Amino acid sequence: MTFLITCCMLLFLNTMTETTGISLTEENIKTAAITFLNVMFLSLVCTVIDAVRRKFMVDRPVKRIVDAAEQIAKGDYSARIPRLSTLNRTDGLDEIIECYNKMAEELSGIETLQTDFIANVSHELKTPLSVIQNYGTLLQQPDLSEEDRLKYAKAVSDASHRLAELITNILKLNKLENQQIYPDRKQYDLNEQLCECLLHFEDIWEEKNIEIDTELEENVKINADPELLSLVWNNLFSNAFKFTERGGKVSLSLKLENDIVMVKVSDTGCGIPPKVGKRIFEKFYQGDTSHATQGNGLGLALVKRVIDIMGGDITVTSEVGIGSTFIVKLRRTDNG
Repeated sequence: MTFLITCCMLLFLNTMTETTGISLTEENIKTAAITFLNVMFLSLVCTVIDAVRRKFMVDRPVKRIVDAAEQIAKGDYSARIPRLSTLNRTDGLDEIIECYNKMAEELSGIETLQTDFIANVSHELKTPLSVIQNYGTLLQQPDLSEEDRLKYAKAVSDASHRLAELITNILKLNKLENQQIYPDRKQYDLNEQLCECLLHFEDIWEEKNIEIDTELEENVKINADPELLSLVWNNLFSNAFKFTERGGKVSLSLKLENDIVMVKVSDTGCGIPPKVGKRIFEKFYQGDTSHATQGNGLGLALVKRVIDIMGGDITVTSEVGIGSTFIVKLRRTDNG
Protein backbone atom coordinates (compact mmCIF):
# COMPACT_ATOMS: atom_id res chain seq x y z
CA MET A 1 0.00 0.00 0.00
CA THR A 2 2.86 2.38 0.88
CA PHE A 3 4.62 1.59 -2.40
CA LEU A 4 1.42 2.29 -4.33
CA ILE A 5 0.89 5.64 -2.60
CA THR A 6 4.55 6.61 -3.23
CA CYS A 7 4.23 5.80 -6.94
CA CYS A 8 1.04 7.83 -7.17
CA MET A 9 2.70 10.80 -5.47
CA LEU A 10 5.73 10.67 -7.80
CA LEU A 11 3.47 10.43 -10.83
CA PHE A 12 1.45 13.39 -9.55
CA LEU A 13 4.56 15.53 -8.99
CA ASN A 14 6.02 14.63 -12.36
CA THR A 15 2.77 15.49 -14.17
CA MET A 16 2.48 18.76 -12.23
CA THR A 17 6.02 19.89 -13.14
CA GLU A 18 5.48 19.07 -16.80
CA THR A 19 2.15 20.87 -16.94
CA THR A 20 3.06 24.01 -14.97
CA GLY A 21 6.70 24.20 -15.97
CA ILE A 22 7.70 24.53 -12.35
CA SER A 23 10.98 22.85 -11.55
CA LEU A 24 11.27 21.19 -8.16
CA THR A 25 14.52 21.76 -6.37
CA GLU A 26 16.12 19.23 -4.14
CA GLU A 27 14.99 21.27 -1.14
CA ASN A 28 11.39 21.20 -2.35
CA ILE A 29 11.51 17.46 -2.83
CA LYS A 30 13.08 16.97 0.60
CA THR A 31 10.38 19.09 2.26
CA ALA A 32 7.63 17.24 0.37
CA ALA A 33 9.13 13.91 1.37
CA ILE A 34 9.19 14.89 5.05
CA THR A 35 5.60 16.07 4.85
CA PHE A 36 4.60 12.85 3.10
CA LEU A 37 6.34 10.75 5.77
CA ASN A 38 4.59 12.72 8.49
CA VAL A 39 1.25 12.11 6.84
CA MET A 40 2.04 8.41 6.53
CA PHE A 41 3.10 8.22 10.15
CA LEU A 42 -0.05 9.99 11.36
CA SER A 43 -2.16 7.69 9.16
CA LEU A 44 -0.45 4.67 10.68
CA VAL A 45 -1.01 5.98 14.20
CA CYS A 46 -4.70 6.65 13.46
CA THR A 47 -5.05 3.16 11.96
CA VAL A 48 -3.55 1.55 15.08
CA ILE A 49 -5.74 3.66 17.38
CA ASP A 50 -8.85 2.75 15.35
CA ALA A 51 -7.92 -0.95 15.43
CA VAL A 52 -7.51 -0.82 19.22
CA ARG A 53 -10.80 1.08 19.56
CA ARG A 54 -12.64 -1.47 17.43
CA LYS A 55 -11.06 -4.31 19.40
CA PHE A 56 -12.31 -3.02 22.75
CA MET A 57 -15.46 -1.13 21.78
CA VAL A 58 -16.87 -3.28 18.97
CA ASP A 59 -15.27 -6.71 18.63
CA ARG A 60 -15.27 -7.62 22.33
CA PRO A 61 -18.90 -6.47 23.00
CA VAL A 62 -20.08 -8.25 19.85
CA LYS A 63 -18.29 -11.43 20.98
CA ARG A 64 -19.98 -11.17 24.38
CA ILE A 65 -23.36 -10.82 22.67
CA VAL A 66 -22.62 -13.80 20.40
CA ASP A 67 -21.43 -15.93 23.36
CA ALA A 68 -24.56 -15.09 25.35
CA ALA A 69 -26.76 -15.89 22.34
CA GLU A 70 -25.05 -19.27 22.04
CA GLN A 71 -25.82 -19.93 25.72
CA ILE A 72 -29.49 -19.15 25.05
CA ALA A 73 -29.42 -21.48 22.03
CA LYS A 74 -28.11 -24.25 24.31
CA GLY A 75 -30.97 -23.72 26.76
CA ASP A 76 -29.20 -21.61 29.39
CA TYR A 77 -31.72 -18.78 29.87
CA SER A 78 -29.80 -17.29 32.80
CA ALA A 79 -27.28 -15.64 30.45
CA ARG A 80 -27.20 -11.85 30.83
CA ILE A 81 -24.92 -9.17 29.36
CA PRO A 82 -23.79 -6.20 31.50
CA ARG A 83 -24.10 -2.73 30.02
CA LEU A 84 -21.03 -1.36 28.28
CA SER A 85 -21.38 2.26 29.34
CA THR A 86 -21.10 3.08 33.02
CA LEU A 87 -22.22 6.66 32.38
CA ASN A 88 -25.82 7.77 32.02
CA ARG A 89 -25.73 7.42 28.27
CA THR A 90 -26.73 4.67 25.90
CA ASP A 91 -25.14 3.79 22.58
CA GLY A 92 -26.35 1.38 19.90
CA LEU A 93 -24.73 -1.70 21.45
CA ASP A 94 -26.21 -0.89 24.86
CA GLU A 95 -29.67 -0.78 23.28
CA ILE A 96 -29.05 -4.18 21.68
CA ILE A 97 -27.83 -5.56 25.02
CA GLU A 98 -30.88 -4.19 26.83
CA CYS A 99 -33.24 -5.81 24.30
CA TYR A 100 -31.28 -9.08 24.57
CA ASN A 101 -31.53 -9.12 28.37
CA LYS A 102 -35.28 -8.50 28.19
CA MET A 103 -35.63 -11.38 25.72
CA ALA A 104 -33.57 -13.68 27.97
CA GLU A 105 -35.70 -12.75 30.98
CA GLU A 106 -38.92 -13.48 29.07
CA LEU A 107 -37.56 -16.82 27.88
CA SER A 108 -36.50 -17.67 31.42
CA GLY A 109 -40.01 -16.90 32.68
CA ILE A 110 -41.57 -19.04 29.94
CA GLU A 111 -39.25 -21.92 30.81
CA THR A 112 -40.27 -21.64 34.48
CA LEU A 113 -43.96 -21.65 33.51
CA GLN A 114 -43.44 -24.70 31.30
CA THR A 115 -41.58 -26.53 34.06
CA ASP A 116 -44.29 -25.69 36.59
CA PHE A 117 -47.00 -26.67 34.11
CA ILE A 118 -45.42 -30.09 33.47
CA ALA A 119 -44.95 -30.66 37.20
CA ASN A 120 -48.55 -29.68 37.96
CA VAL A 121 -49.97 -31.79 35.14
CA SER A 122 -47.92 -34.78 36.29
CA HIS A 123 -49.19 -34.34 39.84
CA GLU A 124 -52.81 -33.88 38.75
CA LEU A 125 -52.65 -36.97 36.52
CA LYS A 126 -50.95 -39.05 39.18
CA THR A 127 -53.63 -38.46 41.83
CA PRO A 128 -56.66 -39.96 40.01
CA LEU A 129 -54.51 -42.68 38.48
CA SER A 130 -53.39 -43.72 41.97
CA VAL A 131 -57.00 -43.80 43.13
CA ILE A 132 -58.01 -45.96 40.16
CA GLN A 133 -55.06 -48.29 40.71
CA ASN A 134 -55.66 -48.68 44.46
CA TYR A 135 -59.42 -49.23 44.27
CA GLY A 136 -58.98 -51.43 41.20
CA THR A 137 -56.73 -53.67 43.29
CA LEU A 138 -59.30 -53.76 46.10
CA LEU A 139 -62.05 -54.73 43.65
CA GLN A 140 -60.09 -57.90 42.81
CA GLN A 141 -60.59 -59.32 46.31
CA PRO A 142 -62.81 -62.44 46.06
CA ASP A 143 -64.53 -62.03 49.44
CA LEU A 144 -65.55 -58.39 48.84
CA SER A 145 -69.04 -57.47 50.04
CA GLU A 146 -71.55 -55.94 47.65
CA GLU A 147 -71.54 -52.67 49.61
CA ASP A 148 -67.76 -52.34 49.44
CA ARG A 149 -67.74 -53.34 45.79
CA LEU A 150 -70.17 -50.53 44.92
CA LYS A 151 -68.20 -48.09 47.08
CA TYR A 152 -64.88 -48.91 45.39
CA ALA A 153 -66.45 -48.92 41.92
CA LYS A 154 -67.85 -45.45 42.57
CA ALA A 155 -64.41 -44.23 43.66
CA VAL A 156 -62.90 -45.58 40.43
CA SER A 157 -65.69 -43.97 38.39
CA ASP A 158 -65.27 -40.59 40.12
CA ALA A 159 -61.50 -40.65 39.64
CA SER A 160 -61.85 -41.54 35.95
CA HIS A 161 -64.33 -38.71 35.45
CA ARG A 162 -61.94 -36.30 37.16
CA LEU A 163 -59.11 -37.53 34.94
CA ALA A 164 -61.22 -37.08 31.81
CA GLU A 165 -62.25 -33.59 32.95
CA LEU A 166 -58.62 -32.64 33.58
CA ILE A 167 -57.50 -33.76 30.13
CA THR A 168 -60.47 -32.01 28.50
CA ASN A 169 -59.70 -28.75 30.32
CA ILE A 170 -56.02 -28.95 29.41
CA LEU A 171 -56.91 -29.39 25.74
CA LYS A 172 -59.45 -26.56 25.85
CA LEU A 173 -57.03 -24.21 27.60
CA ASN A 174 -54.28 -25.07 25.14
CA LYS A 175 -56.55 -24.31 22.19
CA LEU A 176 -57.72 -21.06 23.76
CA GLU A 177 -54.19 -19.88 24.54
CA ASN A 178 -53.00 -20.75 21.04
CA GLN A 179 -56.07 -19.08 19.52
CA GLN A 180 -57.21 -22.31 17.89
CA ILE A 181 -60.77 -21.69 19.09
CA TYR A 182 -62.57 -18.80 17.45
CA PRO A 183 -65.78 -17.41 18.94
CA ASP A 184 -68.94 -18.35 17.03
CA ARG A 185 -70.89 -15.24 17.93
CA LYS A 186 -74.66 -15.16 17.75
CA GLN A 187 -77.37 -13.20 19.47
CA TYR A 188 -79.17 -15.02 22.26
CA ASP A 189 -80.92 -14.49 25.59
CA LEU A 190 -78.30 -14.41 28.36
CA ASN A 191 -80.97 -14.62 31.08
CA GLU A 192 -82.17 -17.95 29.70
CA GLN A 193 -78.62 -19.33 29.46
CA LEU A 194 -77.79 -18.39 33.05
CA CYS A 195 -80.95 -20.10 34.33
CA GLU A 196 -80.21 -23.27 32.36
CA CYS A 197 -76.61 -23.45 33.66
CA LEU A 198 -77.74 -22.80 37.23
CA LEU A 199 -80.35 -25.57 37.09
CA HIS A 200 -77.61 -28.09 36.31
CA PHE A 201 -76.53 -27.72 39.96
CA GLU A 202 -80.02 -28.19 41.46
CA ASP A 203 -79.13 -31.56 42.98
CA ILE A 204 -76.11 -30.03 44.72
CA TRP A 205 -77.92 -27.06 46.26
CA GLU A 206 -80.79 -29.26 47.42
CA GLU A 207 -78.40 -31.81 48.93
CA LYS A 208 -76.47 -29.06 50.78
CA ASN A 209 -79.62 -27.04 51.57
CA ILE A 210 -78.13 -23.94 49.94
CA GLU A 211 -80.35 -20.90 49.48
CA ILE A 212 -80.51 -19.54 45.91
CA ASP A 213 -81.05 -15.83 45.35
CA THR A 214 -81.48 -14.56 41.78
CA GLU A 215 -81.97 -11.04 40.44
CA LEU A 216 -82.06 -11.24 36.65
CA GLU A 217 -83.14 -8.58 34.19
CA GLU A 218 -85.34 -10.00 31.47
CA ASN A 219 -84.73 -9.99 27.72
CA VAL A 220 -81.03 -9.24 27.95
CA LYS A 221 -79.75 -10.13 24.49
CA ILE A 222 -76.02 -10.52 23.93
CA ASN A 223 -73.94 -11.14 20.84
CA ALA A 224 -71.41 -13.77 21.94
CA ASP A 225 -70.44 -17.43 21.73
CA PRO A 226 -72.99 -19.30 23.91
CA GLU A 227 -70.87 -22.46 24.14
CA LEU A 228 -67.80 -20.63 25.43
CA LEU A 229 -69.80 -18.51 27.87
CA SER A 230 -71.57 -21.59 29.24
CA LEU A 231 -68.07 -22.77 30.21
CA VAL A 232 -67.68 -19.55 32.21
CA TRP A 233 -71.00 -19.82 34.04
CA ASN A 234 -70.62 -23.53 34.82
CA ASN A 235 -67.17 -22.98 36.32
CA LEU A 236 -68.30 -20.01 38.43
CA PHE A 237 -71.39 -21.87 39.68
CA SER A 238 -69.34 -25.01 40.37
CA ASN A 239 -66.89 -23.04 42.53
CA ALA A 240 -69.68 -21.22 44.34
CA PHE A 241 -71.43 -24.45 45.35
CA LYS A 242 -68.16 -26.23 46.10
CA PHE A 243 -66.97 -23.63 48.61
CA THR A 244 -70.36 -22.85 50.17
CA GLU A 245 -71.08 -24.89 53.28
CA ARG A 246 -74.42 -26.49 54.08
CA GLY A 247 -77.14 -23.93 54.76
CA GLY A 248 -75.21 -21.21 52.94
CA LYS A 249 -76.30 -18.94 50.13
CA VAL A 250 -75.41 -18.51 46.45
CA SER A 251 -76.56 -15.40 44.60
CA LEU A 252 -76.79 -14.64 40.89
CA SER A 253 -77.54 -11.26 39.37
CA LEU A 254 -77.75 -9.98 35.80
CA LYS A 255 -77.85 -6.25 35.16
CA LEU A 256 -77.62 -4.08 32.08
CA GLU A 257 -75.76 -0.78 32.35
CA ASN A 258 -75.83 1.14 29.05
CA ASP A 259 -74.22 -1.32 26.60
CA ILE A 260 -72.44 -3.36 29.32
CA VAL A 261 -73.87 -6.60 30.70
CA MET A 262 -72.79 -7.33 34.28
CA VAL A 263 -73.13 -10.80 35.80
CA LYS A 264 -72.39 -11.36 39.49
CA VAL A 265 -71.97 -14.77 41.12
CA SER A 266 -71.69 -14.57 44.92
CA ASP A 267 -71.37 -17.17 47.65
CA THR A 268 -71.09 -17.32 51.43
CA GLY A 269 -68.13 -19.68 51.37
CA CYS A 270 -64.73 -19.50 53.03
CA GLY A 271 -63.59 -16.44 51.06
CA ILE A 272 -60.27 -15.74 49.35
CA PRO A 273 -57.27 -14.09 51.06
CA PRO A 274 -55.88 -11.06 49.15
CA LYS A 275 -52.62 -12.88 48.38
CA VAL A 276 -54.52 -15.79 46.85
CA GLY A 277 -56.87 -13.47 44.96
CA LYS A 278 -53.96 -12.07 42.96
CA ARG A 279 -53.15 -15.52 41.56
CA ILE A 280 -56.63 -17.03 41.42
CA PHE A 281 -56.74 -17.02 37.59
CA GLU A 282 -53.38 -18.79 37.16
CA LYS A 283 -53.27 -22.34 35.82
CA PHE A 284 -53.31 -25.07 38.48
CA TYR A 285 -53.37 -22.53 41.31
CA GLN A 286 -55.63 -23.61 44.15
CA GLY A 287 -55.89 -21.28 47.10
CA ASP A 288 -57.89 -23.64 49.32
CA THR A 289 -56.07 -26.99 49.34
CA SER A 290 -58.81 -28.54 51.48
CA HIS A 291 -60.97 -28.64 48.34
CA ALA A 292 -58.15 -29.64 45.98
CA THR A 293 -59.56 -33.12 45.41
CA GLN A 294 -62.71 -31.54 43.92
CA GLY A 295 -60.92 -29.60 41.19
CA ASN A 296 -57.79 -29.32 39.13
CA GLY A 297 -56.99 -25.61 39.26
CA LEU A 298 -57.81 -25.04 35.58
CA GLY A 299 -61.41 -23.80 35.82
CA LEU A 300 -60.73 -20.13 36.52
CA ALA A 301 -57.82 -20.07 34.07
CA LEU A 302 -60.28 -21.23 31.40
CA VAL A 303 -62.81 -18.62 32.55
CA LYS A 304 -60.26 -15.80 32.34
CA ARG A 305 -59.11 -16.83 28.87
CA VAL A 306 -62.68 -17.07 27.52
CA ILE A 307 -63.57 -13.64 28.94
CA ASP A 308 -60.41 -12.18 27.37
CA ILE A 309 -61.34 -13.66 23.99
CA MET A 310 -64.83 -12.17 24.33
CA GLY A 311 -63.30 -8.77 25.02
CA GLY A 312 -64.77 -8.67 28.51
CA ASP A 313 -63.45 -8.35 32.04
CA ILE A 314 -63.64 -10.49 35.17
CA THR A 315 -62.80 -9.43 38.72
CA VAL A 316 -63.20 -10.95 42.14
CA THR A 317 -63.93 -9.37 45.51
CA SER A 318 -63.72 -11.50 48.60
CA GLU A 319 -63.48 -11.46 52.36
CA VAL A 320 -62.19 -14.40 54.35
CA GLY A 321 -65.00 -16.07 56.28
CA ILE A 322 -67.68 -14.02 54.49
CA GLY A 323 -67.62 -15.17 50.88
CA SER A 324 -66.63 -14.19 47.35
CA THR A 325 -68.18 -12.38 44.41
CA PHE A 326 -67.07 -12.84 40.81
CA ILE A 327 -68.09 -10.00 38.48
CA VAL A 328 -68.13 -10.53 34.71
CA LYS A 329 -68.61 -7.56 32.37
CA LEU A 330 -69.36 -8.06 28.68
CA ARG A 331 -70.48 -5.84 25.84
CA ARG A 332 -73.94 -6.61 24.46
CA THR A 333 -72.70 -6.28 20.89
CA ASP A 334 -69.42 -7.18 19.23
CA ASN A 335 -67.59 -4.03 18.15
CA GLY A 336 -64.68 -5.98 16.68
